[in-house]
Amino acid sequence: MHALSLPLRQGLDALGLLLDEHQQNQLLSYVDLMGKWTRVYNLTAVRDPQEMLTHHLLDSLSVVLPLRRQLADARSTRLAKPQGDQAADDLQKPFALLDVGSGAGLPGVVIAITCPEIQVTCLDAVAQKVAFIQQAAASLKLSNLTGLHARIETVTQPFDIISSRAFASLADFVNGSQKAIAAGGVWMAMKGKTPEEELAALPEKAKVFHVEQLQVPGLDAQRCLVWMRG
Repeated sequence: MHALSLPLRQGLDALGLLLDEHQQNQLLSYVDLMGKWTRVYNLTAVRDPQEMLTHHLLDSLSVVLPLRRQLADARSTRLAKPQGDQAADDLQKPFALLDVGSGAGLPGVVIAITCPEIQVTCLDAVAQKVAFIQQAAASLKLSNLTGLHARIETVTQPFDIISSRAFASLADFVNGSQKAIAAGGVWMAMKGKTPEEELAALPEKAKVFHVEQLQVPGLDAQRCLVWMRG
């Protein structure tokens, strides 16, 4: 048994998140892979496996239920559209998520594992980090995960959800990714405590519709999720 199997299950229970055994094993393999690459490429400053579980894995897992609720709302919106060929195509199309400044794939890889119905693209300007994402996709057999080596300002492909985890200020995040947000799309920014000054500095084009407080098991720190739409 993996040394982190029990702590992971306990964390999932605390989050109220149900994952099957295969998904749990994928998460544990991801932590192992991240640790191996970090020894060579310094992917993350966190090197202790237990800390990786808490500070990276469980931190990223805390957004999964809120994201699933948001997707359920988005599906309802799709269903409410007038029916026709285009509407039928929209219902079949998977949601696409862009994780900006993804680094070691946090939370992008975690979302790809826990939400296989989402097409996840992890973007980073550092080639070695994107190479790690591609290796993770291959090793974990995640057909819904890809890495993209680029700067966010150059991305024009539309995404339904654009996420970030401690990437930049909210204003820089929104301004940098505005060409990549799909019509009706949302921004999902992971933050520490509620960033009041950043919220006040947001451009007009971004409307905050929810600031959600998160509780990460085993982490004594404030976390929140800022939801915005254009």
